[in-house]
Amino acid sequence: MSAKMTRYKQTEFSEEDSSSMGGVQLNEPGISTGMQIRYHTARATLNWRSRNRVEKWLMATTIVLSFIIVSLLVIIFQREADKTTRILHVEPHKDNPEMPCLNEHCIFSANDILNSIDRSINPCDDFYEYACNQWVKNNPIPDGKSSWGTFSNIEQRNQLIIKNVLEKPMKSFKSEAEKKAKIYYESCLDRNDELEKLGAKPMVSFLWKIGGWNVSHTGFNIAKWTLANTLKLLQNRYNINCLFGWAIGEDDKNSTRHVIQIDQGGLTLPTPEYYENRTEIHRKVLKEYIEYMTKVCVLLGANETDARRQMQEIMDFETKIANITIPLEERRNEEAMYHPMKLWELDKLAPFINWTEHLDHAMQLVGRRVTEREVVVVYAPEFLKKLSQIIAEMEKTVEGRNTLNNYLVWQAVRVLTPCLSRSFRDAYKGVRKALMGSDGGEEVWRFCVADTGNVVGFAVGAIFVRQAFHGESKPEAEQMINEIREAFKVSIHNLTWMDKRTRERAIDKANAISDMIGFPDYILNQEELDKKYADLNVTANAYFENNIQSNIFNLKKNLEKLDQPVNKTNWGMVPHMVNAYYTPSKNQIVFPAGILQSPFFDIHHPKSLNFGAMGVVMGHELTHAFDDQGREFDKFGNINRWWDNKSIDRFNEKTECIEKQYGSYAINGRHLNGKQTLGENIADNGGLKAAYHAFLKTSMGKEADVLKLPGLNLTHKQLFFVSFARVWCSSDTEETIILQLEKDTHSPSRLRVIGTLSNMPEFAEVFQCKPGSKMNPEKKCAVW
Repeated sequence: MSAKMTRYKQTEFSEEDSSSMGGVQLNEPGISTGMQIRYHTARATLNWRSRNRVEKWLMATTIVLSFIIVSLLVIIFQREADKTTRILHVEPHKDNPEMPCLNEHCIFSANDILNSIDRSINPCDDFYEYACNQWVKNNPIPDGKSSWGTFSNIEQRNQLIIKNVLEKPMKSFKSEAEKKAKIYYESCLDRNDELEKLGAKPMVSFLWKIGGWNVSHTGFNIAKWTLANTLKLLQNRYNINCLFGWAIGEDDKNSTRHVIQIDQGGLTLPTPEYYENRTEIHRKVLKEYIEYMTKVCVLLGANETDARRQMQEIMDFETKIANITIPLEERRNEEAMYHPMKLWELDKLAPFINWTEHLDHAMQLVGRRVTEREVVVVYAPEFLKKLSQIIAEMEKTVEGRNTLNNYLVWQAVRVLTPCLSRSFRDAYKGVRKALMGSDGGEEVWRFCVADTGNVVGFAVGAIFVRQAFHGESKPEAEQMINEIREAFKVSIHNLTWMDKRTRERAIDKANAISDMIGFPDYILNQEELDKKYADLNVTANAYFENNIQSNIFNLKKNLEKLDQPVNKTNWGMVPHMVNAYYTPSKNQIVFPAGILQSPFFDIHHPKSLNFGAMGVVMGHELTHAFDDQGREFDKFGNINRWWDNKSIDRFNEKTECIEKQYGSYAINGRHLNGKQTLGENIADNGGLKAAYHAFLKTSMGKEADVLKLPGLNLTHKQLFFVSFARVWCSSDTEETIILQLEKDTHSPSRLRVIGTLSNMPEFAEVFQCKPGSKMNPEKKCAVW
């Protein structure tokens, strides 16, 4: 679903401070305070004249001795205080390895860890709870959110940095691209309530442009309607996905060129399971979604009863698509999915549209023509064949053709509804609550910062980089990658299950992996950045139209790639993103500036913390080159059988262990899909191992790398694993967990910690976990 559907405006309230400033109030004279305690001053009289000579001598001696004793005590206490002060400033600490590191960076790091770990938990019983219990307790899910963790926390910090710049006066922006970002952001904020004034008008006007909609009585004529014409308008002019997906991408078997790629698609809900009513949550989501559809239709002028009936018919049609959709876990063999064919062959396979005519119509937007001899790559031929049969049956009746058009138009309506007035946006709250356990309601500026990043991402990235990424971390991050790569190569070299020739090729592939860190250089070049977004039209106070223009801009940019060679330095992720990725067709790992900050990475942190957090991320992405999908690509980024068959069989045996291990885990009574998450689990395990062994060999050049952190009786080997686990500290609603189990290729955060560490003998050794304990099981799985 569109990310924009989470946008809701929220009224902000300021609370008056009713507490008194000091807390303690003094009573004025003459005012009774209830019980009073009176102190009487005793009169002490020496009566010196009445004393005899001996008494006078004894008294004088006593006074002198008392003075001497008091003076000696003062001197002793002063010396002790001086000694303590000197100890606190002894340099260097290395002369006394028992002393902790007390510079500000060590103190802040120690404080963060102390606020996260739970010392009452035995790390050998449940390391996630040991590392994260306090964090979870101290970080409840914020209002309007469905999950909260380290990633989202940093993301919010990044958003604030970007907001502070985007809200500066227009005259402070020099780059035209950044000015467009400012204009788009302001149109999203809608401070003048332009969206409220327009109401449904922008959508109604759009519906007339695309041939009308039977539901809202906006000029639809079934006698003139054809599936082909509506698809051309929606896909090839407005870049709205429906029925199937297609785009220009890198050819998996010739990564130097681009090719037209066609795949399954067409579902509105996250996974086919939501159409099958398997659980109460599924039923609730489906019910709320039809309710949402009906509300939007009514806002567009439809009769509620009629709209509900027609929306149900749309969902019935989508259920048919869900029934022929190939599950994620069955789409992990890249070579088996790769089906090159000429368009005339596709026309025979799935004749519900003329594919040559459809794609030729799209390519004319950039001055390119397509013939029936054009070779495309189809990833789901069986899906398209069955879809064609479903559509052919529906086109036999007027009702079926009505439903097809209603479905197509709804895809446009649902994508653009978040760009309308508040009543349209609020209509989605029930779906979000059912789907994710929260109805949203985040601050509108946060939504608009994220949305602006989706539209002009590298202009926003330039803003972020200038404010928050000064480049000092780049050389050290590069060094970390190289050290982790070397550790991974040693691991490959020591493998006993892989034959020598395949092992040598694997090491060659590891050496060939390129990396990009921080941001692409061109974004800080005003001329080049402006050129990138020169064709994007953005207008003040026109949020709905700006979104349509963004769709058109992205479509043209994608279509232009078809005859262009692949540029292996292009970034697929914006600089402010708190994430990282590996691209198999480029054999490349990328780490944006957004993630190169604490707690993942800080050049002042102990290396144990950097390697445990950012190092594992780096190892994770590198290991993706050798997971069950990445291993199919050679060092040049092409699908190629470069493995010996026996090594493939042994690899499959190793990965089957991982699949069964993670498939045995359950959360809230629901088992994880070990096959769907296999690639990420392989990367998690391999990345952790490579990062740890790189950490053991890295040079410890600063005090923080050697001395313990204050208040923590943990070695740096132990801190490595604590740092790793803390990255995954998070809280999620039950609905979000279910959604993740069904849709995500990653394991839930808790299992990313438990699963990897329980496979690692080095962890058990460092924390002295007894064999057979929960974190040190007898049976362990390892691929790399």
